[in-house]
Amino acid sequence: MSPTQIVVIVLVVLVIAAVLAVAARSLNNRRALRNRFGPEYDRVVAEQDSRSAAERELRDRERRHAELTLTPLTPESRARYAAAWEELQVRFIDSPGETVGDADELVTRLIEEQGYPTGDFSDQIAHLSVEHARTLTNYRDAHEIHLRNSRGEASTEELRQAVVHYRALFADLLGEEPVGQRAPEQRHHPDHDATSR
Repeated sequence: MSPTQIVVIVLVVLVIAAVLAVAARSLNNRRALRNRFGPEYDRVVAEQDSRSAAERELRDRERRHAELTLTPLTPESRARYAAAWEELQVRFIDSPGETVGDADELVTRLIEEQGYPTGDFSDQIAHLSVEHARTLTNYRDAHEIHLRNSRGEASTEELRQAVVHYRALFADLLGEEPVGQRAPEQRHHPDHDATSR
């Protein structure tokens, strides 16, 4: 074998090794983003023109999140929020529509107290997605029901579901389930109970 052939073979091997290294790094980065963002990864991929654009968006979210100054809740603050949530669930029985609005406000206050921006909902979602991606579908659904409720378009069952959805993010932000797994109750009317038997 001539020296030129040896050089060509070495160059080809080096190029193949470099391509494999880049592919492996890209795969590892993709896997890390999928693990971090969970279902939010798939959602962003579906919304963007390409997977690489979606991954750039997610890395940008990580960068912007790193610039935030997040503040952990004090035990007193955590207890105050848990008590407020329990009171909110009790009030649902008498005024479900109002309670959903209150749940939206309570979650927003909790988000803000921890240091997340709360102005624009899509920005808020983007910032929350870095650490709370697994509960964002619940939060989006709850917020959508809240908006429909403000237009008078949500049923009582949808309002109950909104409170359950808000509780998922609330518990994630609080770091614990605020008042157990109890769902807000609906008021039962004697006439309804008699006809359902």
